[in-house]
Amino acid sequence: MKIIALEKEISTAKTIDFRKNAKAEAKALWNLYQNGIVREFYFRKEKKLAVLILETKNKEDAKKSLSKLPYVSKKLIEFELIPLKPYPGFQRLFK
Repeated sequence: MKIIALEKEISTAKTIDFRKNAKAEAKALWNLYQNGIVREFYFRKEKKLAVLILETKNKEDAKKSLSKLPYVSKKLIEFELIPLKPYPGFQRLFK
């Protein structure tokens, strides 16, 4: 299942905490990428928040995988998870 994960910064997070954990965060994200869980990653254009595309069995697996990220486990950020499904609209055209 493809899932879009939209980052939300937690209001109590401090810049220093992001800086202290940046290398560990990058390494953890790289590991998720290498394991085929995170397929793509971006920043939103209008603000510096991450958008991840994941491939997992279900939403719960995505949440569990993202919980391994230091920024998540240290409660600096959280993710809104949006499961996707294939677009079925074309079948109406070809019946």
